[in-house]
Amino acid sequence: MKKYKRVIIVVVILLLALLIWFVFIRKKRQQITIDTVQPAYGHIATTVTATGTVQPVDTVAVGAQVSGTLKYLYVDFNSKVKKGEKLGELDKVLFQAQVDQFRANLQVSQSNLDYQNNNFHRQELLYKTGAIAKADYDVAYNQLGQAKAQVASVNAQLASALKNLSFTDIISPINGVVLNRSVSVGQTVAASFNTPTLFVIAKDITKMQVEASVDEADIGAVKDSQRVTFTVDAYLEDVFAGNVQEIRLQPSVSSNVVTYNTIINASNESMKLKPGMTANVTIYTAEKDSVLLLPVKALKFRPDSALLKDYVIVSAIGHRQRQGPPADTSGKFRSVERVGSSNYVWVLRGDTLLQKHIRTGLNDNTQIEVIHGLTPQDAVITAVNGSSGPAAAAGNKSPFLPKMGGGRRR
Repeated sequence: MKKYKRVIIVVVILLLALLIWFVFIRKKRQQITIDTVQPAYGHIATTVTATGTVQPVDTVAVGAQVSGTLKYLYVDFNSKVKKGEKLGELDKVLFQAQVDQFRANLQVSQSNLDYQNNNFHRQELLYKTGAIAKADYDVAYNQLGQAKAQVASVNAQLASALKNLSFTDIISPINGVVLNRSVSVGQTVAASFNTPTLFVIAKDITKMQVEASVDEADIGAVKDSQRVTFTVDAYLEDVFAGNVQEIRLQPSVSSNVVTYNTIINASNESMKLKPGMTANVTIYTAEKDSVLLLPVKALKFRPDSALLKDYVIVSAIGHRQRQGPPADTSGKFRSVERVGSSNYVWVLRGDTLLQKHIRTGLNDNTQIEVIHGLTPQDAVITAVNGSSGPAAAAGNKSPFLPKMGGGRRR
């Protein structure tokens, strides 16, 4: 009886060991799944990104041409002004006094001119009758000429004084909005050497422009009139539209980085854009609609040797294999008449992996345009999940990589 118990115990232990090996130790064959995607028609674009600053299309700095003390101020920040409207006024007392002085001098000069004119006519009559000498006649003629010149000189001085008096009124040269005011009432304005800037006026803030800095590596693809979108930090959910207006040739160099100022026109009818905002710019250098698109990762897929147990692999030149590497099928289209770049993808058809030669166009690093070689019905392989058998231990080596030649050591 004890002998049977021992046998039963041994059998139970063996069964438990077998169960543990089967459940925990035995290597299970992993199920291989293949991820595929079908090409679809859609929109693709290549872009260039940059940062820039929002600013008005046209600004005018309004200054003073004469020195004085600001007596009146008629506008403030953000005030809307019209052309010819008075923005401020300097104290006119000294300028008015100068005008009055020259007007008085003009009266004196005019009175002297009248006297010299009458005197000349008398001397002329006496000279014609022979009562005076030619020298007296010449003196009278010279005095008349001096009187006329004096009147002209005082008239010029009066005109200058009147002009300086008019400069005490600070006038807006355009219709626009006051962006900046640099003076206050009572402040002295000195215009001796440089014209001081009193106001900065934006001509039309319903039209703004973005001055973007485009890197030298990207500037070659940027052209006039290309479509642009940009966002600003104040309105992250709003996307503003514009167009490239100008690419300025003068480069900017900072820390050995060369950039080019690119001017972008944008509408500001909503009045959300404000001068000085930082814009994150996207310039669309090329765009296509309704083209066949494929994920870029499909171009990177290469089948490994683990698939040989379950699938037939057929290369682009028609070589069928179950084991061993096929012939090298890499290459490019050599005909200059063919458009696009040469690439290869793998298509799943039942239990067959078929390599196909395709031509591709625009690439936005996420999707790529397929010009020729695929249809929307093709199941293009993008990835393989899982591995099987010894191939997994061998690191899933691709059958399309050349094998290292081995030799016997002596």
